[in-house]
Amino acid sequence: MEYRHLGNTGLQVSTVSLGTMGFAGTGWASPVGHIDVDGARRQIALAQDAGINLIDTADVYSDGASEEILGQALGTKRDQMLIATKVRGGMGSGPNDGGLSRHHIVRAAEDSLRRLGTDHIDLYQLHGWDGSTPLEETLSALDDLVRSGKVRYVGASNFSGWHLMKALWASDKHGTERFASQQIYYSLQSRDAENELVPITIDQGVGILVWSPLAGGLLTGKYRRGQDAPEGSRRFEGWTEPPIYDEDRLYRTIDVLVDIASERDVSATQVGLAWTLAKPGVTSVIVGARTDEQLTDSMGAADVALTDAEIARLDEASATPLPYPYWHQANTADGRSNAADLSLIGRHIH
Repeated sequence: MEYRHLGNTGLQVSTVSLGTMGFAGTGWASPVGHIDVDGARRQIALAQDAGINLIDTADVYSDGASEEILGQALGTKRDQMLIATKVRGGMGSGPNDGGLSRHHIVRAAEDSLRRLGTDHIDLYQLHGWDGSTPLEETLSALDDLVRSGKVRYVGASNFSGWHLMKALWASDKHGTERFASQQIYYSLQSRDAENELVPITIDQGVGILVWSPLAGGLLTGKYRRGQDAPEGSRRFEGWTEPPIYDEDRLYRTIDVLVDIASERDVSATQVGLAWTLAKPGVTSVIVGARTDEQLTDSMGAADVALTDAEIARLDEASATPLPYPYWHQANTADGRSNAADLSLIGRHIH
């Protein structure tokens, strides 16, 4: 297992992380899995044996039950693993039971610590943008949690480019704790993150944790052109994330993915994850699994290094035209580009 620094911090995390949305798996999370404490212990043991040192959860996963199961399953092994969780979603029916106010962040952190059975959260992430709370209030509350020792690092998730840059600017201006990472959706199925979020990572030194790097199972090789969704899969059970806007491009990409997997005698899952891990700025891909076999397969991606030619084949199959203003910037760069600019220009379709 390879370890990479989380952004500009000294913290090193495994390139594959364990996702826990399927722990408990109730309510809206039920299509992801129904993993109990014993199942969680098995998955954690498999992850540790493979060298994984980061586990990701959120308070809204099964209304806190995912955190509870994670805490129980870790037990005395808590200090052997890094725990990342998130705050923002509604955890009650009251007007202050969600969002990113100081009131909710502090209370939610205390609740997560209790459910996890720990005295600190290694990475506390904002689960989304809150446009109704002053950003300085949110960042100040996170800073206080870090200074108190209850949180070690902070991050964002599902922010747009301007959200992220505004937060980084505000942290620098006011001297509050800066985001170490952003957790985003990024896969061969949709490379939207390459327009803004990946260049920001390269320019600002913010690590990338990738959620759903297999596009909700679309990139596992189970979904093929002209075939119904496999029974028991997320799509079969009505899961809609990520949305599919271009089926032809998706299946063209899957065809290449499966071909490369066959040529290498590895799984399509491992090739899809290896492609994401090969991309600039990516720190770790978060994988969850309904079964131990699925988890073992996904973790094997850490040992798959794609060639430049294989990456180029996948890039070409999954490519989308650059939106404005990036196509114009690519056409007029005149060699005056930095590394972040080049990450965009390299995608330019002539």
